[in-house]
Amino acid sequence: MAHAADDNLLKTPLFELHQRLGGRMVPFAGYAMPVQYEGIIAEHQHTRRHAALFDVSHMGQAELIGPDWESVANAMERLNPAAVLELRPGQMRYGFLLNDDGGIIDDLMVTRPPATDDGGEEGRLLMVLNAARKAVDVEALRAVLPAGVELLEHPERALIALQGPEAEAALARHCPAAAELYFMEATQVEVAGMPAFISRSGYTGEDGFEISVAAEHAEPLAELLLNEPEVKPAGLGARDTLRLEAGLCLYGNDIDETTSPVEAALTWAIGKRRREAADFPGAARILKELADGPARKRVGFAIEGRAPVRAGATVHAEDGAEIGRITSGGFGPTVGAPVAMGYVATEQAVKDTPVILRQGRREAKAKVVSPTFTKPGYKRRPKG
Repeated sequence: MAHAADDNLLKTPLFELHQRLGGRMVPFAGYAMPVQYEGIIAEHQHTRRHAALFDVSHMGQAELIGPDWESVANAMERLNPAAVLELRPGQMRYGFLLNDDGGIIDDLMVTRPPATDDGGEEGRLLMVLNAARKAVDVEALRAVLPAGVELLEHPERALIALQGPEAEAALARHCPAAAELYFMEATQVEVAGMPAFISRSGYTGEDGFEISVAAEHAEPLAELLLNEPEVKPAGLGARDTLRLEAGLCLYGNDIDETTSPVEAALTWAIGKRRREAADFPGAARILKELADGPARKRVGFAIEGRAPVRAGATVHAEDGAEIGRITSGGFGPTVGAPVAMGYVATEQAVKDTPVILRQGRREAKAKVVSPTFTKPGYKRRPKG
């Protein structure tokens, strides 16, 4: 239950359902959100093995609208170094908005809606923005939009994430078209008669879907899916441990306006055409780091023992010199051990480099590893 002191927090369309389900509500990005129901470890493991339903309606949903696809794609590319223009109808892509110094304003998902017979979707580009950054993103985008392209926010819509290896089976009973999607594809459908925009994407490293619906349909849809035998509710706690094991960045922890995509090991999201054209904010810094290497790199840490190391801990070489900092850390239920990610000086960012992590008076031995601790379970489209 939300406390009286939290009465000024925003509430998602699923707030009352969370309370009925016994969700422990906490403040997050200005919203009252469930951190857990049954328990973080149980919800984490259920997601990895079956399917879990997450309320992500606090995220920002918005779209660019213009006369044609080229106009909205080019508008997005003014801040986003991804190759947005090359998106096919029904395809989505991860990217980020950059400031003039090459720092990350926010990371986001952009989607080109599937084509319709009348061509009505050709002038639209859909976006999902981080909850704590959506106002900043909207301001940054509107500042660079050309004439004829506008940004429209959609606070009237809810967003539900259904994640896990059995997510397809649960959703396909009510929406057979869901099974036809592959990772990073999206389409407009009906789920049990409710109009919905679904994408095969998520933030757990597992297969799954994100479902955007009108607010009035959020609770009926959530209850429908929770009635499926594979599905249980999950909160922010499991969402965090799942994404950490999957090596996925959390804005404000692992990336921010001082972090470049090269430092953050996100250069795969910068399109080849964009690198060659160098036509995005901060291109000089980013291209220099690509050529010469950044001063620091994001890495993972395999930690000895069972005690987790949290964000803020310092990273030290064996001689005691401070070489970096932990940005996210916790216990990985799937890994069965503490996991963490953070930044170290590039010369120490070599796999299996031994380090010492210090948090207060406590020290833990660790070694540098890939920040991806679990194998992704995405259903990718076959090549060829």
